[in-house]
Amino acid sequence: MMTTTDVFVIGGGPAGLATAIAARQRGFDVVVADGAQPPIDKPCGEGLMPDGRAALEKLGIGIPAEVAHPFRGIRFVSGGLSVDASFPNGAGQGVRRTVLHSIMVARAEAAGVSLLWHTPVTGLHPEGVLLGEQIVRSRWVVGADGGHSLVRHWAGLDRYRYDRTRFAFRRHYRVSPWSDCMELHWGPSCQIYVTPVAADEICVVLISSDPHLRLDVVLTAFPELVARLRGAEPSSAERGAISATRKLHRVYQGRVALVGDASGTVDAITGEGLCLSFRQAEVLAECFAAGSLERYQQVHRELARRPALMARLMLTLDWKTSFRQRVMRAFGSDPRLFGRMLAMHVGALSPMDFATNGLSLGWRVLSA
Repeated sequence: MMTTTDVFVIGGGPAGLATAIAARQRGFDVVVADGAQPPIDKPCGEGLMPDGRAALEKLGIGIPAEVAHPFRGIRFVSGGLSVDASFPNGAGQGVRRTVLHSIMVARAEAAGVSLLWHTPVTGLHPEGVLLGEQIVRSRWVVGADGGHSLVRHWAGLDRYRYDRTRFAFRRHYRVSPWSDCMELHWGPSCQIYVTPVAADEICVVLISSDPHLRLDVVLTAFPELVARLRGAEPSSAERGAISATRKLHRVYQGRVALVGDASGTVDAITGEGLCLSFRQAEVLAECFAAGSLERYQQVHRELARRPALMARLMLTLDWKTSFRQRVMRAFGSDPRLFGRMLAMHVGALSPMDFATNGLSLGWRVLSA
């Protein structure tokens, strides 16, 4: 086993692999270690937004059409009302998390990343990391070990500016997608989003603030979904995960930097978690090349600003059913408003344009 490397990445999920690939593209020797064995699964909505696909392409990764399913935009559904819009910058893709992970592992191997599976890191060392009693010396150490990051704790970075937790539960169904959009269904204090992941399979995710709420119980409040899923066989067991909104005071300390969920998260309702991780990986690799992590702190916050704003705006619809229905009617009266909101969501609209859109929406809500 090697005893030195330029970059040591702790965690071999999408964020860790993206960081490793981005660093290899800049000529660094990179090692990734993870206690698991690929492909690694994680309960999530399994939708890649167009900006997420673009970020993957910068890493030399494309998702083959035969292992994914396209969706042209987003549809909101609430209380008999619906509104949808197409992405202004290409289609999204639904892809099983295990498939995405396998593709990223193959890209990392082709790029020359050293992958250590079934190899848990046991601690940090002033000169690198500890694998049991062995020291692996590394100029840079990256914590990509998820929301419950041990690296974050070891590096003394466990201080939060903001921390809000919700809970997500995912199940797949064997049924043909009925829509060319990713759908977000709003219900009583919860949301269900549906992503087409194959020609004959969909991914259904429930998100709420109640850790005890489950799909089988809550589906009765979504009659349209019940009708769509009638007779459909589940193709996976229900699995749960934390959907947190977390903002850390700092995302690096000395030679150690955090990326992905280890560095803070946005609510899963945005669908932007993967894209955010991929963009963080690119910036972090640029900082390695520059020989300093100072810029990473600032850019990390800038990258999170838009997804965090969109999460807050979307979750205001969870405040009160009557308010949400007024917003839905406002969108219905002028579908361009929803289209511009979606454009802002995927980074194709400036904050100033979005502010103008917000004023228009406010007026429509008042008159709805």
